[in-house]
Amino acid sequence: MSLVRRALAEDAEEVLRLRQVMIDSVSPAAPTDWQAASLPGLRERLADPDGEFAAFVVDHPERQEALAALVVGTLEYRIGGPNRPGGLLGYVFSVATDPDARRRGYARACMDELLEWFRERGAGHVMLTASPDAEPLYESLGFTRDTTPSMRLYL
Repeated sequence: MSLVRRALAEDAEEVLRLRQVMIDSVSPAAPTDWQAASLPGLRERLADPDGEFAAFVVDHPERQEALAALVVGTLEYRIGGPNRPGGLLGYVFSVATDPDARRRGYARACMDELLEWFRERGAGHVMLTASPDAEPLYESLGFTRDTTPSMRLYL
């Protein structure tokens, strides 16, 4: 039996806590005031098992009602092309493990479930942004560096 399960609406606050763990790892002392505004939308998406959003989690083995690890991704449609004729791609945007639950394989197990979820839905490829610490995990799962430049505009 797998330790990994699909996150539910009632996991939303813990999902946000682990997302903050991830954010803090790249930007220490980042604000947390965004969480209250994010909570209703997150609960809605977690309650929709057929949507284009999925979170996979591992329950914390030592702390009841806490999560040990989290992986979150979305399916996105873009007009197809030579390498993705169906137009679907997966995007992983949150991978976090509680500091006291690291080095137990939880993030890998959650990633395996999310990648299978993407495959079942026909995603042609999966994208993510990797921190230097996480890069070995992603490489071991078959991810490679993307050479396409990326730009961003905040609205």
